[in-house]
Amino acid sequence: MSRIVAIVGRPNVGKSRLFNRLARKRISIVHDQPGITRDVISAEVADGSYTLLDTGGLGYRGEDTPAALTRASEQQVEFAIAAASLILLVVDGLSGITALDERIAARLRSGRKPVRLVVNKADFDDERIALDEAYRLGLGEPLRVSAEHGRGEAELRAAIAEALGPVPAEDVEPTRSPQAPLCVCFIGRPNVGKSSLSNRLLQSDRLIVSDVPGTTRDAIELPFDFVGRDGRTYPFRLIDTAGIKAATKLASPVEYFSRLRSLDAIKNTDVVFLVLDALEGVTQQDKAIAGEAIKEGKPIVLVVNKWDLVQQAFRERGGFEPYKSERDYREKYEKALFDRLFFTPGSPVIFVSALNGYEVDRMLNAAVKLNRTLDKKIPTARLNQLLGYLAERNPPAAVAGRRFRIYYATQTGTRPFRIRLFCNREEKLTEQYRRYLEAGLVDEFDLKGCPIYFELVGKVRDEERLARIAGAAEAAKRPVPKWKRAERPAPPEQ
Repeated sequence: MSRIVAIVGRPNVGKSRLFNRLARKRISIVHDQPGITRDVISAEVADGSYTLLDTGGLGYRGEDTPAALTRASEQQVEFAIAAASLILLVVDGLSGITALDERIAARLRSGRKPVRLVVNKADFDDERIALDEAYRLGLGEPLRVSAEHGRGEAELRAAIAEALGPVPAEDVEPTRSPQAPLCVCFIGRPNVGKSSLSNRLLQSDRLIVSDVPGTTRDAIELPFDFVGRDGRTYPFRLIDTAGIKAATKLASPVEYFSRLRSLDAIKNTDVVFLVLDALEGVTQQDKAIAGEAIKEGKPIVLVVNKWDLVQQAFRERGGFEPYKSERDYREKYEKALFDRLFFTPGSPVIFVSALNGYEVDRMLNAAVKLNRTLDKKIPTARLNQLLGYLAERNPPAAVAGRRFRIYYATQTGTRPFRIRLFCNREEKLTEQYRRYLEAGLVDEFDLKGCPIYFELVGKVRDEERLARIAGAAEAAKRPVPKWKRAERPAPPEQ
C-alpha cells in the first residue's frame, strides 16, 4: 500500500508552511499572496516513512492567474488526492469555516479515503479558534496546529503515524537499485520548455505546462528510472525549476524566492541541463544562468529545445534566411552558442523537442557519461607533460616583463576537477591563458562539459623572503623588556 499524505485546502490557509514544517525543510515557497503553489510538491518524511504532498489551493480565482492555469492546478490537486492514502484538509482557524471549506469537505467525504481535519493558525488563545464550526464539516476531531510556530506538531505527526499504521516489513529494505540516483536539474529562462521536458522524461503530465512565463514557481524534485544505451537501468532524480530572471527584473517577492530556489537547486544537483530556445538563440540572461552553474562547479549539458519548430520551418516554408538547410542552421547555431558560452568548454549540445520527444533520451545518456567523467583520475606524469607541451606550443604573454611559468601540477580533487599548479607568480596567469590551459586539459583527457579549477601556489617572492630575514634579524637585536626578563626562570644553582 502506498504511504502518501496529501495536504489540501482552499488558498492561503497555510498548506505550504505546514508542508515545510512536517518535511523539516524549506521546500515550498511561503507567502501571504494566495495561489503561490501550483504544481504538486513532494518530500520524503524520514521519521514517518511516508511521502508528503503539498498542493495548490482549491477554488482559487485570482485575477492575475489565467483560467487555464487554475484548471491545471486543480487537476494536480486531484492527482494528489487520488494518489494519497491519507488526506489532511487544512482550514484557517482565525477566519473560520467558509462555504468553500464546506464544499471541499463534502468532496473529500464522498471519496472514501481517510481524512484528518487540521485547524491551522492556532497561534493565540483557544477561544479565538472556532472549533464548533470545524465539527460541522463532519470529519471528526479537528487537530489544532500552528504551522508557523510549531504548536500541535507532535500531535499531528502522531495522528499521521496512527492513520498510516506501521511501516510494512517489505518496505523497510530498499527495493530500488542500491546505486545512488543521479540528480539532474533543468535551468533556464522562463518559458523555454523546462516543465515540458520534465513531463516528457516522466512520460506524464505531472507538471503544469503553459505558455504563460513564470508558471513554475517552486523547484520540484521527482524520481524516475532510465534505461541507458548499455541496457542498464539508472535511477534519476529530476529537479524542475522556475525560470531564472535577472535580479534587476524581479517584480515581486514570489519571483525573488523562486529565483533563490532555482539557484539552490543548482547547488544540490550532479549534472545541469541548461535549456535554450531554438528560435531565440543565446541571450545575455542565458549566459548569466550558465555562469551560475559554472560558479557552483557543475557540469553542463546544453539543451536546445523547440527544435520541432525549426524542422517544421524548413519542411514547410523553406526555412529561415540566410540558412541553406536545417543542418546549416544547426551548425551556425552551435557556433554562435559557443561564441557566447565560451566558458563551457566542450559541453554536449543536444537539439531536442519536448513536444514530440525528438532526441530527448540523448540528454540522459549525456548526463550518465558526464557523471562517470566527474570521477576520472588524471595521471600526474601525463598532466605535467601536457602542460609543458601547451606552454611550449603557445607561451603565455609577458605581464610586467615576466611570463607565467608552471613548475609542477597535480590533481587534488574531483566534482569539480581541481588542479594545483605550482608556479612562479599567481597574478601572471591571465584569464585568456587560463581558458587555453583548461581547453587543452578538456581535449586531452576527454573532460567535455566538466569545469576545471586551478589552485595556484606561487613562489615566495625574493623581496618578501629578504623582508622576513631582515625582520627576524632586527627582532634579535632588540633588548628584551624587563617584564619578559622577570618571567624567565632563574638558572639552576651550581
